[in-house]
Amino acid sequence: MTQYIIYFNQTWVGDHSEEWFISRGPLANAVVDEIKAAGAYVFAAGVDEDMASAYSADATSGELVVTDGPFTSPDARIGGLTIIDVADDETAKMWGGKIAEACGWPQEVRRVY
Repeated sequence: MTQYIIYFNQTWVGDHSEEWFISRGPLANAVVDEIKAAGAYVFAAGVDEDMASAYSADATSGELVVTDGPFTSPDARIGGLTIIDVADDETAKMWGGKIAEACGWPQEVRRVY
């Protein structure tokens, strides 16, 4: 089995009403339940949107610097993620598609090493 991360960039979400977002929650939860029932679930979560609560750790200068705030620009932040453990790329793509349909915005699927 191979693990994959299915995730989205917060900017891919788009502008929607509060009612629209509320309607997507049960759909997304149903897909997570389906992943669990298939035995492919490892982890899933949304990421806190409050960028003021983010921290950055950077050692590229040769010295570790930890600062308050995000390292990336606001248009490059992860909004949520799901980790699955499946047999092949096709199965990972299938779950990525189901999550994209349930959430209503694109997802990226990548193998985790």
